[in-house]
Amino acid sequence: ADFPVDLRVIGLELLVGDRPVHKIGAGNLTEQAAFLEDHVWAVLATGRKDGSPQISMIGYAWDGTSILVSIKSYTAKWSNALRQPRVALLVHEGRKQLVIYGRAQAIAADPERLEISRKVFERLSGKPVDAPDDAFREMLDGQQRTVLRITPESAAMND
Repeated sequence: ADFPVDLRVIGLELLVGDRPVHKIGAGNLTEQAAFLEDHVWAVLATGRKDGSPQISMIGYAWDGTSILVSIKSYTAKWSNALRQPRVALLVHEGRKQLVIYGRAQAIAADPERLEISRKVFERLSGKPVDAPDDAFREMLDGQQRTVLRITPESAAMND
C-alpha cells in the first residue's frame, strides 16, 4: 500500500544533527508504507493545553492510508487530539525511524468504532477477534475505548 499522493513534499530536506534525512518522494513511499506495515508499536505525540508535548506509546494498525489507534476516552492523548488534531507519530526499529505528521480524526460512535477497533485488536494480537459484535461492543464500552484515525500529511524516514 502507498501513502496518499498529497503526502509528497518535494524539495524538503530534514536534518538530524548534521545528517540529512531522506526527502519525501515517490521513491520512499513504498518503503515507508512497508515499514508501517511491518511494525505495530509507535510513539504518539499530541499537544497539551499549554502547548507542551504529550507522548504515549501506542499500538496501531496501518490500513494502507491511515494509522488506526484504539485508545481510552479518558486519556490525555484523546483529549489532546480532540482539541488539537495535529499529531506526530514515531515508528522505530533501533536507529531506523519513520516520523509522520498528520491529522487525527476522533471516532467514538459505532459501527465505525467497532469495525476499526476490531482491526486494531486483530493486528496487535495477530489473530481474529472471534467475539460477536454485541460482546465486543460491550468490552469496548466497559474499557471506554474510542479510536483515532491518523491521516499522514508528511513523513520522513532516516537510519
